[in-house]
Amino acid sequence: MAFEKERVHARDTTAIRLAYMLLKLKRTPGIYLVGFMGCGKSTIGRALADHIGWTFVDLDEEIERAQSLPISDIFERQGEAAFRSLESAQLREHVKQVDRGRPFVIALGGGAFLSEDNVKIMTRSGVTIWLDCPFEMVERRVAGLNHRPLARDPQKFRELYESRRESYMRAEYRIAVASDDAEVAVHGIMELSLL
Repeated sequence: MAFEKERVHARDTTAIRLAYMLLKLKRTPGIYLVGFMGCGKSTIGRALADHIGWTFVDLDEEIERAQSLPISDIFERQGEAAFRSLESAQLREHVKQVDRGRPFVIALGGGAFLSEDNVKIMTRSGVTIWLDCPFEMVERRVAGLNHRPLARDPQKFRELYESRRESYMRAEYRIAVASDDAEVAVHGIMELSLL
């Protein structure tokens, strides 16, 4: 009997949480995809936005366009702190639009979710989803890409992956990414019943 009460309570809690998220997305329609580089935020984000008819934004691409420089050059010329500042500013600009009711699926850079200020504005203005991809898959996807400045040293790359996981765990939802097929992750997101 106690076990049945626990199951009913868990089901009721889940239903309440989903209802809250639905209301939140109606008021501030922002879906923020977080996770480590190479986890598929851009690919999955584009597919999700196409599926639900929302606008897709890749923050890294927005920064490159605004600065007329690739991310790797921004890192080399201005440093990571300057890049993170640009990233936060770009995020705030899009959150303003979300707050006005414009629906966005936004793929963040791998380090954007480390900033407490960024996390606060995202959780206030939509839903955060962590795309949790195994390190071996990430490593395979970024192998040989020279535009990923933080991936150049294999040992430091693994350490960075491990050190960021705790921050990503703060996202409201987690989707395990175990396939290169973006539609599998999109299906997982849609099963959250957020929309």
